[in-house]
Formats: sequence, structure tokens, C-alpha cells
Amino acid sequence: MPVYTWVAETRKGRVIKGEVEAVDEKSAGLQLRRRNLTVKKLKPKPKDLFEGLSLMKPKVTSKDIVIFTRQFSTMIDAGLPLVQGLTILAEQAENKTFKDILRHIVKDVEGGSSLAEAMGKHPKVFDDLFVNLVAAGEVGGILDTILQRLAAYIEKAEKLKSRIKGAMTYPIVVVAIAVIVIAVIMIFVIPVFQEMFASFGKALPVPTQMVVAMSNFTKGNIHYMIAALVVLIFLFKRYRATANGRKTTDTLALKLPIFGPLLKKVAVARFSRTLGTMITSGVPIITALEIVAKTSGNVVLEEVILEVRSSIAEGQPIAEPLSENDIFPNMVVQMIAVGEATGALDTMLGKIADFYDDEVDTAVEAMTSMLEPLLMVFLGGSIGGLVVAMYLPIFSMAAAMGS
Repeated sequence: MPVYTWVAETRKGRVIKGEVEAVDEKSAGLQLRRRNLTVKKLKPKPKDLFEGLSLMKPKVTSKDIVIFTRQFSTMIDAGLPLVQGLTILAEQAENKTFKDILRHIVKDVEGGSSLAEAMGKHPKVFDDLFVNLVAAGEVGGILDTILQRLAAYIEKAEKLKSRIKGAMTYPIVVVAIAVIVIAVIMIFVIPVFQEMFASFGKALPVPTQMVVAMSNFTKGNIHYMIAALVVLIFLFKRYRATANGRKTTDTLALKLPIFGPLLKKVAVARFSRTLGTMITSGVPIITALEIVAKTSGNVVLEEVILEVRSSIAEGQPIAEPLSENDIFPNMVVQMIAVGEATGALDTMLGKIADFYDDEVDTAVEAMTSMLEPLLMVFLGGSIGGLVVAMYLPIFSMAAAMGS
């Protein structure tokens, strides 16, 4: 359907502009007049050259979704009709991809679909968690409250994700810089020293000979080494894409000496936050656990949650199957058991999530403090060792001249 850009004046005399989707220009003008706007300019929107290329379209971010969710909740709470609120948000969306998605949702809702059904057609933007909570909000007549909870959940989930990314990024960047520096020394610096040492006419010290040999190997085979690295990354991604590969790598990740305990705390925080939000919003626990399993991000945890779901379907309490694995600490299991017994499971899950959010912060700080000296030793040992090895012949020559 064609899109038209417009400039109009409100009843209070304020000039606003936006975009509207309509069959023709006349229909577009009619839509604007129904919103009590006086149209000043109305013309077809120029076509984007990259409109058909999905790679050129901007990605919908969590920030886009959070802003939309909060604004949409406010509009519904203020009594604005569903379609009108969606239309306004679609027109003011800055992300072109998100704008198109919201327009499709408006069209589906106008065609008789529920909001949850319309959002479910765009799983890359609105996941199962979002769609199911919206469906619960529509059925219960508390869509504005549900949207506020969703916005808060997404914000907290993104903060948790950013902490983990920050913790992982620091050592990766330091090691990458060290590898680049070592490669530059091996390929460009050491050959210069090698030419200088050739004029000495004496045998080089063993450490220097080893470094020179490494430099010659690196310089002669750098393209093979880069190709091998690319192939290894490709093979690892292919292996992880398989069911067995992902299970193996996820299991190993949870057993890593430094990162493993941190990943377990993240898993507990995410599980508690997601399940608590869904139960509070009125989603049945069986459905909630299935969605939590899909959004867990770890196959090992997913299997544990699905086992919990099967046990609950057979009439067992939720705490009993949770205690049979080493991911959920005994304290968490006991708190869930108390929450289940007192009928306040959602509240207890929220407290667990808050506690483990703080635990993740503490673990990230501790890990960073632990990694810093290790990385400094690595940098000093690798780069410093190369420098010392290259200066040994100079020291030997200076000692010989002095004697």
C-alpha cells in the first residue's frame, strides 16, 4: 500500500508532520481529517532505493521495543483506541523497519486480528514471551499494565545482557590487541633485527634463535594461519548449529573455571525474572515454563526447565525437579518452595531475580579484578619476552666489548 508524507495543523494551531499508509491520496487525506487535522501538504513518499534489500534495513533494537511498549501502555491507559495508538506510534517511529512492522500490525488489527495474533506474525521483533503476555493482557483487560511490566522486564534483561557483554569484551579486546602487537613484531620488527644480527658473525643466543625461527615461520605462513583461523571459526559455528554441538558447547560453558559460575547466576536471574513476570501477568505456569525454556539461551538449562514442566504436568511441585540439578542453588530451590507453598511464587521469583542481578554485578567485578593481573602477566610475558630475546645479542656484544 502506498505511503504518503504529510504536514498538518492541529486545532490548537500546532504544525505537525508524519507519514500515513492509504490506498490513494484521497483516502490519506480522509484519515488525517478524521483525526481533526487540517492538511497543509500531502504527497507520495519517495521510494527507498534499498527498500527491497533486507540487509540494508536497520535492525529493530530493544530500545525501540521498550520505547514503543511504554508509549503504547500510556496511550491505552489514557483511553486511546488500540488502532489509533498503534497508528500514531507507527508514524512517529524513527526506525524504518519497525515503522513497517507497526503498519502491518495496524492493518492486521483493523482486519479483525487480535493484537497478540498480529504481533505473532513478526517473531524476530516480538518473541513468544511478548506475544503471550499481550494475549494475557487482552483477555484480562489489563493490557496497559502488562505492557508496563513488559517494558520493565526488557530493560532489566538488557541491563543483565550488557553486564555480561562488558565482562566478556574486556579480556577479548586485550588478548586481541596483544595478538596484533605480537604479529606486528614478528612480521615487521624482528626481520630488521635479524638483518642486523647477521653482520655480527656469531651464533645467536638460544632464545633469540627461537624468536627468529618463529618470526620466519609467521612471515612465511601468515596467510595460511589466517585461513586456518577462519576455517576453525566456520567449523565451530557449523558444529554449534547442530543439536549435539550446541549441547556440548553450552555444557562446557557452564563448567568453565571463571565464566561458568557467572553464567549460572545469569541463568538463574533470567529464569526467575521471566517466569515471575509471566505468572504475575496471568499466563498459566505450564505455558510460562515452555516459553521460559525457549528463551533461556542455554540448551542445558532449557532441558532442565522442560523437565520441570513435565513434572508439574504430572502433579509435582516446581521446587522438587529444580533440586535435581546443579544449576539452581539450594537457596533458590528453598525460596521457590516457600513461594509455591504460600501462593506468592511470582513475588518470590522477583526477589530471587533482584538478588541474582546483584550477584551478577558482584561476580563481574570480581572476575574483572581477577582477570586484570592475569592479562597483565600475559602481556608482559609475551611481548616482554620477545623484546628481551631480541636484545640478548646486543647485551652479549656489549659485554664482549667491555671485557
